[in-house]
Amino acid sequence: MEKIQGIEDLIVYLESVGYPLSERQIHEFLSARKIPHSKPYGNMLVFERSHIEWWVNMQRQTDSLPE
Repeated sequence: MEKIQGIEDLIVYLESVGYPLSERQIHEFLSARKIPHSKPYGNMLVFERSHIEWWVNMQRQTDSLPE
């Protein structure tokens, strides 16, 4: 599985797939445990690309639901 290491790389990846988020937004998702990630060493954040792809698809579905 391909991994994305750190918030900066996650920001670049999200922009490349058309789902841009700010660092602040990512921190909010992390604090609320709403974005898949792991912390293998101390403060290092790692994101599995396939999990992020799934998460982005779920967010897009949620964003497009009528209120």
